[in-house]
Amino acid sequence: MIVTANDIISTLLSMGDEWQRENLMRFFKTGKGEYGEGDRFIGIKVPDTRIVVKEAKLRVPLSEIDILLKSEWHEVRLCGFLLLVEEMKAALPKARQVPTANAERREEIARFYLRHARRANNWDLVDMSCPKILGKWLLYPQTNGNMPDRQVLYRLAASTNLWEQRIAMVTCWMLIRADQYDDTLRLATLLLSHPHDLIHKAVGWMLREVGKRDMPTLEAYLDKHAHEMHRTTLRYAIEKMDKDKRLYYMQ
Repeated sequence: MIVTANDIISTLLSMGDEWQRENLMRFFKTGKGEYGEGDRFIGIKVPDTRIVVKEAKLRVPLSEIDILLKSEWHEVRLCGFLLLVEEMKAALPKARQVPTANAERREEIARFYLRHARRANNWDLVDMSCPKILGKWLLYPQTNGNMPDRQVLYRLAASTNLWEQRIAMVTCWMLIRADQYDDTLRLATLLLSHPHDLIHKAVGWMLREVGKRDMPTLEAYLDKHAHEMHRTTLRYAIEKMDKDKRLYYMQ
C-alpha cells in the first residue's frame, strides 16, 4: 500500500514537542547569520523519525519523497532523505546477484538525490544521507558494466553551496570503507583552504577514517599537507593517533 507525503507529514506534525523544537533550533544554528538560519523544526528526535521511516519504507514513491524534500520542516526533509537511503539499500545487488543487478534503479535514486542535494541544508541531513546513497551508488557498476563517474564528487566540491561541498567530502566515507582512498585525499586537498568550520570538520573526519584503516596513508598525507591545514581539520584527522604523533603534527 502506497504511503503519501501527506500521510507522513501529518504523522510527524503530531509528534512535535515544543521544548525539543527550541533545543533543536539552537543546536542546528538557526539564528540570524548562522549556517542554519531560517530552518524550521517540529521538535522530533531522530530515533522517532526513524520509526516513521521504518513503517513507511519502500512504500513511498519518489514523487512523494520529492514533496517531503521540499518541505519547510527539517524533520520532514530528514524523513525524505532516510526513505531514499532505504530505496538505495533495496536496490543494491543481493548476495547471489550479478553486480549490475538493479543498476538502473540505483542510477535513478542517485540522480534524484543529486537534484535535491541542496535540500540537505544542514550537516545532519548531509551526513545521514549522502554516504548511503551516493557513496553506495559509486561502488557498484552501471548497466553497461562501467563504474559511475566520480567526477560528480568534484563538481559538488566546486559548488558555491556549502551543503553540496560537504556532500562531496562525506560521501567518501563509503569509499574509504571499501579501502579506496584516492578520491578522499584529492577532495580533501581541494577543500583544505575552505573558510567554513563545517568543511574543516568534514575533511578532518574523512582523513581520520582513512587513518583508521590505513595509518601510513594518512601519515604520508599529513607529512605533505599538515602545515596548510586549518587547526580544526588537523585535530579531527589525528584524533586516533597516539599522543606523541598528535603532538608532532600539531607543532
